[in-house]
Amino acid sequence: MSTTDSDAMHPSASLTHDGLARSGLEKRLPTLLSVIAGMVDLTGYLTLGNLFTAHITGNLVVVGALVVRRGRINPPQILAIPVFMLAVAATWVLATASRRRGPSLMRLLLLIQFLLLAGVLIFSVITKPSANPHGLMAGIAAMIAISAMACQFALLRLTLPVAPSTAVMTGNLTNIVLSVMDRHSRTQPLIAGDTERFRSTLPLLLGFFAGCVVAAAAVSLLRDSAWSFPVALAGVAVVLRWEDEGTNNHK
Repeated sequence: MSTTDSDAMHPSASLTHDGLARSGLEKRLPTLLSVIAGMVDLTGYLTLGNLFTAHITGNLVVVGALVVRRGRINPPQILAIPVFMLAVAATWVLATASRRRGPSLMRLLLLIQFLLLAGVLIFSVITKPSANPHGLMAGIAAMIAISAMACQFALLRLTLPVAPSTAVMTGNLTNIVLSVMDRHSRTQPLIAGDTERFRSTLPLLLGFFAGCVVAAAAVSLLRDSAWSFPVALAGVAVVLRWEDEGTNNHK
């Protein structure tokens, strides 16, 4: 009997193996990506004209305020939204064209994120956009950083759809509070799996905040070279993906 026939007759075995492989990734990768997202968001905010590079909701708020109050327009804050959308679409096109799925696709998209962040670092070190946060160079750097974060969002949805968000902390904080309330309530829990939700979202919230703190210190000391921190962690994410794939191949 072939492996394919065996898996068809016993789907639980295939699902169990896939679940075990993904559980190892979910314990490390989403938290690491949260730290990266926090670093990218804070570094962009401090050096690129109060622009949110990982938190598009913030840019939507700013654009809404500009529409009504007619304040000083910062073009990158407006461009951030369509650029994010185009970058997500481009990630989908690339994923489809590559014909990869699962861990193989994850490895590809992590590499693309690393290359985009490395591009931000190289561009920032050369052009010093923080010297003129509302200038053209700052706008270009911001669009590259936003594209890197769009790739991260798409990566999770395409390869780890069950993982919590690594950049939108509002939902994660809500999950944590609800989990704590359910765990300490004497009544029947309102939501099943409160312990698992707490364990999966708390590291992401702490990781994002830690990334923000480290990035703030890095910007104070290094200015534009502070982009080296998220680049380094993005490289670590690529290495972890390779290690996970190598481990699974030897099992």
